[in-house]
Amino acid sequence: MIARLQSIYRLGLKELYSLGRDTALVLLIIYAFTYAVFGPAQGARTELRNASVAIVDEDRSALSTRIRDALLPPAFLAPRYIGADQIDAAMDAGRFTFVIDIPPRFQADVEAGRRPTIQVNVDATAMSQAGRGSGYIQSIVLQEVERFRGVHTAMPAEPVQLITRAKFNPNLNDVWFLAVSQIINNITMLAIILSGAALVREREHGTIEHLLVMPLTAADIMLAKVWASALVIVIVSTLSLELIVRGMLHIPIAGSVPLFMAGTGIYMFAVSSLGIFLATLARSMPQFGLLAFLVFLPLNMLSGGTTPLDSMPQWLQEVMRFSPTAHFVNFAMAILYRGAGFEIVWPRFAAVAGIGLVFFAGALARFRRTISLVGD
Repeated sequence: MIARLQSIYRLGLKELYSLGRDTALVLLIIYAFTYAVFGPAQGARTELRNASVAIVDEDRSALSTRIRDALLPPAFLAPRYIGADQIDAAMDAGRFTFVIDIPPRFQADVEAGRRPTIQVNVDATAMSQAGRGSGYIQSIVLQEVERFRGVHTAMPAEPVQLITRAKFNPNLNDVWFLAVSQIINNITMLAIILSGAALVREREHGTIEHLLVMPLTAADIMLAKVWASALVIVIVSTLSLELIVRGMLHIPIAGSVPLFMAGTGIYMFAVSSLGIFLATLARSMPQFGLLAFLVFLPLNMLSGGTTPLDSMPQWLQEVMRFSPTAHFVNFAMAILYRGAGFEIVWPRFAAVAGIGLVFFAGALARFRRTISLVGD
């Protein structure tokens, strides 16, 4: 057993040396955990920002002016007045995301206790801003109307006051979510690529035959590739958390980074095994790249990191229970966002480990068949 462990260790060092000489993969790793984390977090904003808005003010009253003045930056650009006959042309040309049409006698109807209607035209091709912005505008209009009624008509206060408190991200800052989400997604991508590329590289360079004449089993070769890939990903993802997320983006990490590293190591065992399985199906690096793209893209999109699993069809939720990515995203966010401890996340750790054993067994069976063909 000691001799096997030493062989696996030395073979893993060989993998690290080979990776260090692969300039393309080294640059990909550096990019994935530096600019690919910092850039989207700083630039790809999903909150409402600088939305263009126009107002058709057919009332010209104090209340309509209050509504206009309440549309403030950075959520909205300065509102512009247009005529009612310009609405269709402006929306068709994409000049404004929102056009608010305030009808005649709007203030008078409010003061009389009637229920006037304001029309909000939304350019829904700007989907992110359309959804958030229409809700913002509705809240702003209702708030200004209530304030106006309270001042001018001595209306009684509302019997219920709703107070919203956001936990874990009190300012609802998208940067906090995007940066950590990018690290989680890139771990999945590189876990598949590094382990699979290591096997494809052996085949392309003809060194797989050298391994076959050594006193190594197929499991030894796979474990060496898995631990070498896991070590690289765990180290660079931790550095990215500390230097990019905490250092440059000033995002607080609520939980234990060592616990996240331990979970990442378990996840790497599962996904690296998947990468090796894909490598046994591919005959060249381009083929492997195409296969990997078809696998890690759905894994990331359906992991629950972008959209909640609860919003997916029931049958798809059941399928994703067997995906290590869904469990990884769950415990990674629980640790990094909510400060969860081991007593909370251990079931997810166990699920990833169990799925990893299944993946490893499947990849091992396929790998044994592959090297037997090479030996023949």
